Amino acid sequence: MAINRYTKMAYGNADEMIFGKSKFPVKAGLDLEIGGGYTSPEVNYAPRPEAGASKEKLVKEYQRITTDIMNRMVQVGFPSVVLETEHVEQMTNNPTWGGEVAHAQKEIMEEFHDEYGIKCALRHTPGDIREDRDFLGLRGDKFNVLMESFEEVASNGADLLSVESMGGKEVFDYAILRNDVPGMLYAIGCLGTMDMDFLWQEIASVAKKHNVVAAGDTDCSEANTAMFIGGGLLDKNLAHTLAIIARAISAPRSLAAYEAGAVGPGKDCGYENTIVKAITGMPMTQEGKTSTCAHSDVMGNLVMQCCDLWSNESVEYHAEFGGTSVQCWSESLGYDCALMNTALATGQEKVLRDLMVLSDKYRDPQGYVLAYDNAYRVGEAIVKDGNDIYLRAKNAALESVKIMEEGAAGKLELTRFEMGALTDAKAALEALTDDKETFMSDCMAKYKEEVKVFLPENYGL
Repeated sequence: MAINRYTKMAYGNADEMIFGKSKFPVKAGLDLEIGGGYTSPEVNYAPRPEAGASKEKLVKEYQRITTDIMNRMVQVGFPSVVLETEHVEQMTNNPTWGGEVAHAQKEIMEEFHDEYGIKCALRHTPGDIREDRDFLGLRGDKFNVLMESFEEVASNGADLLSVESMGGKEVFDYAILRNDVPGMLYAIGCLGTMDMDFLWQEIASVAKKHNVVAAGDTDCSEANTAMFIGGGLLDKNLAHTLAIIARAISAPRSLAAYEAGAVGPGKDCGYENTIVKAITGMPMTQEGKTSTCAHSDVMGNLVMQCCDLWSNESVEYHAEFGGTSVQCWSESLGYDCALMNTALATGQEKVLRDLMVLSDKYRDPQGYVLAYDNAYRVGEAIVKDGNDIYLRAKNAALESVKIMEEGAAGKLELTRFEMGALTDAKAALEALTDDKETFMSDCMAKYKEEVKVFLPENYGL
């Protein structure tokens, strides 16, 4: 597969972007269309730890989870659903386990589809197992096992293939603890993109071979790490202005999956997906207020603005008063989607979108930059130098800084702590060269020296 970089936007302007509609809808699974005019819930779950003791126990657990979700969807009258199985490590490390789980799940989904006509699809997300205790091993034996896992799930019923890849994480972890913005740029924008190019060409070829969908990746391992360290409004571990700069840089990294053959829907925990949708026109999953079972964020309504699938992140399978956890969360997602779909059907979609955005836009700089009008601007900054993986990441970072400065001059309130971090980040970014080769060789020398676990051969360097 070839790499085709994006050098222009899919949408003429930000206002064209809406939930439930994408320029390039994806047909997947059993009569489901994603981004074709309606939204669907995407339910994400995890088995109880004891279920991982054996393959048989794990398969049974996923059969129960799948039956529970499909049953609740039909009981409450929802027309469509996507199930996402994020692998526990046993399932990826033993590829046949993942294959058997996918097969068992798909059989149940087919029964519900045949009997009730519910549109549905199954996403499998093998874990990125390409690491040893101390080192990332992005190429080699672990990579081969990961690709075997994709083969197994793709040939056994998974309709959508995704991963949360780790490329660049060893340098990112070092940089984020030191507020080192050029290091974040190198880790996410350059190393991360190089690994994505390598990995996603392979995933796309597996998908093509089995006639399933190469869906997309997310920069969970870096941008979400920054968001989680940033925490809430009382936390001071990391400025939120820095967390959103990391997120802006993550957009061209996540974009690389689509440049290598993925077609969407992008994965739920990629809060950068609004930017990616603006560039690609491909459908995206998002999570926000319905992911409180997994984590907190400060933009819970806003991220629903342009979603095509709406997810709960991940919930452990257990009993609640209202049924099992997966039934409770799938029902909540279904009602959110019913509201969005009714807005689409009545021509009120832009009103609903803008209300969701305004409810969270000024809560925090992260929501402010990711509001669809500003996300579109970050997208424009990326495609301006779309063929240069360094410059486009740098452009994204600088544009996010500019957007925050404009916000701070208006309704966006930033504390002294946040403004100080923003000023420092801007100075660091503006001091950088425009030449990719210079930046790459300087960073290679610096981080090879300072980060003992950084192995350039992971990136073909």
